[in-house]
Amino acid sequence: MNARILIAEDDPKQARLIQLYLEREGHRTLVVGDGRSALEQCQARRPDLVVLDIMMPRVDGLDVCRRLRAESDMPVLLLTARSTEDDVLLGLDVGADDYVTKPYSPRELVARVRALLRRSGVVGAGNREVLAVGDLEVDAGRFEVRVAGRPVTLTAKEFGILEVLAAAPGRVFTRSQIIDKAFGFDHFVLERTVDAHVMNLRRKIEADVSRPRYVQTVHGRGYRLAEHRPSR
Repeated sequence: MNARILIAEDDPKQARLIQLYLEREGHRTLVVGDGRSALEQCQARRPDLVVLDIMMPRVDGLDVCRRLRAESDMPVLLLTARSTEDDVLLGLDVGADDYVTKPYSPRELVARVRALLRRSGVVGAGNREVLAVGDLEVDAGRFEVRVAGRPVTLTAKEFGILEVLAAAPGRVFTRSQIIDKAFGFDHFVLERTVDAHVMNLRRKIEADVSRPRYVQTVHGRGYRLAEHRPSR
């Protein structure tokens, strides 16, 4: 399972760097630039983890963390330029799960995020689930897909679509449902782009994209994954 992560950082360059590294890890991200927006998106989207800068406009990160902890146990990783012992203890006292001081290594931040997700049970070796339909296997925990035992490399968006369909073979999903379930945090995915992602997905898993065996189009409705492996 790939996590949905909210990044609350008012420095656009820092936010983009964090986003790039987390998405490279396979996570879905949403970026906001102030504390009030962070609170609103946490209530609306229910992310699996929050990366939270302390020094933010409107509502600072410590207050955001304090309010989140009053109503949720979602993991919170604080980012700040403050590095004294008192600052660290204050961050932990308001409920942060971890604390990273600037400047920091993006790879270290990703490792800390991975550890928090593992401890919270969102991502972990013991929670891996393999969805199998015919000779198609979708390993959500490992972010791997195999067709007749052959590994197939997918982008995060292609994998997200396939994971949604594979979770309910035979069920028809509209494009808007696919966007909501697979890319709920990505504001740049439009309904018409789902078709492009599906076509790219078919090129990778189908023997004949004009006669798909797995990802089938239901005209006027959307897409479904075939319940049983169709005959050739």
